[in-house]
Amino acid sequence: MDIGENGAVRRRAAQAASTRAEIVMAAGRLMLERGYVGTSVAAIAGEAGVVVQTIYNSVGSKAELLAAVLDRVAAEPGAPALLSGATRERIAEARTATEVIRILARSSALVNERTSGILRIVSEAAVVDPDVGEFEQKRDAARLHGFGEVAAALREKRGLRGGLSDHEAAATMWALAHPQTYRSLVLSLGWSTEAYLNWLEKSLLAALL
Repeated sequence: MDIGENGAVRRRAAQAASTRAEIVMAAGRLMLERGYVGTSVAAIAGEAGVVVQTIYNSVGSKAELLAAVLDRVAAEPGAPALLSGATRERIAEARTATEVIRILARSSALVNERTSGILRIVSEAAVVDPDVGEFEQKRDAARLHGFGEVAAALREKRGLRGGLSDHEAAATMWALAHPQTYRSLVLSLGWSTEAYLNWLEKSLLAALL
C-alpha cells in the first residue's frame, strides 16, 4: 500500500469515527429529551443527518446506541470510570483503609453525578427492551467485580471488618454506591451532591471497617 492509499484509508477511518460520534451525540440528545421509547432510530438518523442504515452500520441496534451514549458520557473529562487506572493507582498507594474508602466514595459520586441522566434512560429502557436489560445486568456485574477489587485492597491493608467476606463487602459497596441510590437521594429527594458524598463516605466506613 503506497502513501496515497494510506492517506485515503486514514481519511475514511477519520470520517467513519466522526460520523459515529455525531450519531451517538444525536442519540444522547434525543433520548434525554424524549426518553428511550419516544426516540426512534429514524429520528436519530434525522438529527444526525444520516440515513438509518448508516446507524446500523456504524453503531448497531437501538440498545447498542444507548450503550454507546453511556460510554461517551462516562468517558468525558471529569467523569472517571469507577476503577479507572488513576483510581486503582490511588487505592494502591493509599496508606490506610480509611483513605481507600474516601477515594472510592469520591470516585463513585463523580461517576454517578455525570451519568445520572443517561442511566435513568437505561433503567426505563430495560423495562421494555430485553437487550437493554441484558446490558444493564452486565454493567451491574462489572460494577460488583470492581468493588471486589476494592474489598481485596481493604483486606490487604487489614481494614476490612472481621467476619465480612470480600464478596459481602463488594455487595455492600455495590448497594450503597449504586446509581439508583444516587438518583433517589439527589434527584428525587433533593440532596446536594456534597451531602450525598458525605453520607456515602460515612456509610461505607461504618459498614466495612
